[in-house]
Amino acid sequence: MTASPRPAPLRILLSEPALQAHGDAIAAVLQDRPWAAVLAPAIDDPRAVDADIAFVSRDVTGLSTKHEVLPSTQRFYTALLEAPSLRWTHVHSAGADRPVYIQLRERGVKVTTSSGANASVVAQTALAGLLTLARQFPRMLAAQRERQWAPLIATGMPRDLHGQTATVVGWGPIGQQIGAVLHALGMRVVAVRQRPDSAGPDYQTVTYRTLPEVLPHTDWLVLACPLTDETRGLVGADALARLPEGAHLINVARGEVVDEPALIAALSEGRLAGAYLDVFAHEPLPAESPLWDMPNVIVTPHSAGFSDGNAARVVDIFLDRLRALATHGDPDARD
Repeated sequence: MTASPRPAPLRILLSEPALQAHGDAIAAVLQDRPWAAVLAPAIDDPRAVDADIAFVSRDVTGLSTKHEVLPSTQRFYTALLEAPSLRWTHVHSAGADRPVYIQLRERGVKVTTSSGANASVVAQTALAGLLTLARQFPRMLAAQRERQWAPLIATGMPRDLHGQTATVVGWGPIGQQIGAVLHALGMRVVAVRQRPDSAGPDYQTVTYRTLPEVLPHTDWLVLACPLTDETRGLVGADALARLPEGAHLINVARGEVVDEPALIAALSEGRLAGAYLDVFAHEPLPAESPLWDMPNVIVTPHSAGFSDGNAARVVDIFLDRLRALATHGDPDARD
């Protein structure tokens, strides 16, 4: 009786740190299925590599942004783009709007994300930004640097959050966690989602298309949506003009969701009371941007989702999908 031919090894493109940290776990998931690690060239190398699947871990992107890609990251991206057999790529981030992932999808490669892995962390950061602005911490920190005793009673009392309205744009894992906490604080919460399906009895629900209708009653506009054709430029000059005077903006989504020059104008003119911004139209944020020096703006370097527990959660998501691929032939399959 002739034995069945042994399947060809499954070639997985990943970084050397990821191989060292997770190689045993990958082998355990694949069990008897042969596999081989493929590493991107450490230096520029014209020889193409090939792989069936790829895992883009955090160490691959490092300090690169989607606007400015460092050489080590570019070499990995080049390996992705030049691998003719690649059919699935899993990325550590919740979003996959970097140009390299768009190019992969255009050629038929399935790209999956780690949505949910850092949802709690991003939600906590967005809430920290909101509370920092609401309690006027920027003003008090500025006074601290000047060694000035400046009680809020002398500089203007903060408004109670209870009873204010927060409009949360994007009702995925991040938006839902933000909305739940703000509701618990006694705020009215409007959930903005792609579909008109109700977000639940505690929330008013509108769609991206009908967002302008609720802006005149919005005290806090919280952006937690993915970047899509529908959300790109969603918050432009018209949307900002619809917000009541004294409103605030929180953006932990993507910089391209907001018209940045219009935002700067609204902040400079005082029509918008303040903003917490973790994402920008170009990253890194250029040194000449006026956002750096605005006293009513908190700028952080696209770090809302950073936490030491993320890597383990990302790997768990990747391994679950790898198991589905090995079992069902599809990383999206569910038992």
